[in-house]
Amino acid sequence: MEEFRRYAIYYAPPEGPLADFGAAWLGWDASGGGEVAQPEVSGLDMAAIAEAPRKYGFHGTIKPPFRLSAGHDRAGLEAALEELARGLEPVEMAGLRLARIGRFMALVPVGDSAALEHLAARVVEGLDGFRAVPEAAELARRRAVGLTERQDALLLRWGYPYVMEEFRFHLTLTGRLEGAEADRVEAALAERLEGVLPAPFRIGALCLFGEGDDGRFRLLRREPLGGGAAG
Repeated sequence: MEEFRRYAIYYAPPEGPLADFGAAWLGWDASGGGEVAQPEVSGLDMAAIAEAPRKYGFHGTIKPPFRLSAGHDRAGLEAALEELARGLEPVEMAGLRLARIGRFMALVPVGDSAALEHLAARVVEGLDGFRAVPEAAELARRRAVGLTERQDALLLRWGYPYVMEEFRFHLTLTGRLEGAEADRVEAALAERLEGVLPAPFRIGALCLFGEGDDGRFRLLRREPLGGGAAG
């Protein structure tokens, strides 16, 4: 079984319009592990706009990327994910909407997200034994953006500052945008997302992603929640 540099637990949409949109917009299909032609949008450098999120694939983070700790391997992680997912229930919310988060664009849930936040916390905690402790350089990089005292405590405990009560689910669509460019990108996204965004929005599976030697993440396994059908 092939091993990867890092692993992550994501939400990734099942086959359908949303998955197709995400792969094309970013130019990378994590499910198939290949590049996809991006749409041409007048006045926009699509390759540059999607460069930051492209390598991760179209996803919503549940458990952030981590290196495996000593004594663990992919097979053990997959077995633990299967067992964990079987004991967790699918999550359903009203839908998804386009939003600006700081200087980047993303899709965010519509409606009460408490069940999703609970799901993410269970996964972060339940698989924590597989996570290697961050190296000093990684801690310094995380802290360089300016963390609150609580975020720094979460970084030390869970390896990432935006988990537990700091968790905010989103599917990233761009890197940092400036000024009028953000308005043009938002308009282009709004046009292409018409009729694509699901309502309701359902998370029916946890997806294991792996980072290859090329720095890009690939979908390795889709594990249904509650022992049901993946979705």
